[in-house]
Amino acid sequence: MSASAEAVGRRANDTDSEVGLWIFLASEVMFFGLLFYGYTITRINHPQAFADASAHTDLLLGSVNAFVLFTSSLTMALAARSLRLGAQRASVRLLAATLALGILFLAIKCYEYHVDIESHLVPWGDFAVSGRLAGGERLFFFMYFVMTGAHAIHLTVGLGVLSVMLVGVARGTYTEQNSQAVELAALYWALVDTVWIFLYPILYLVHRP
Repeated sequence: MSASAEAVGRRANDTDSEVGLWIFLASEVMFFGLLFYGYTITRINHPQAFADASAHTDLLLGSVNAFVLFTSSLTMALAARSLRLGAQRASVRLLAATLALGILFLAIKCYEYHVDIESHLVPWGDFAVSGRLAGGERLFFFMYFVMTGAHAIHLTVGLGVLSVMLVGVARGTYTEQNSQAVELAALYWALVDTVWIFLYPILYLVHRP
């Protein structure tokens, strides 16, 4: 097979991979869209309860995690760009930084879950809140755990993908000639980041004027 034929075949495979990823991302957007729809409906029905329940979330930890994840999105984009430009070592360092930031995000989130459990804010357990709005506040924390849990699962999958990309770039499997795999991983990571952009205000800032 000639070099030109191989190049055409490679471009075709790259196009198929990109289309496949966009279809996957569209399905993920629909999945999270359903969660956001459920949240919206329950918040409309329990506006004051959601505002009161949001005051129990840890705004500092949520804000730190927002900063961590947004920074990781930047390092991931730079990693893909560096590899495309042939800067393999820079790409490895940026991928490692993205991986470390993602792990830090999960560690902070796990600590936050621990605090929530210790404070009896788990809706299907011994719920700490009582009173006439307790039912609505329980619904808020149900949505909180489901939505942040789904996000954490997707982020964990992203960490697995990043680990593969990091090893691949370090070994020279992915280079500037075939950098699309890292670019596609960056698209997935951007989705995870975008979801948190929406989760952060609707979960942590509801009670803010």
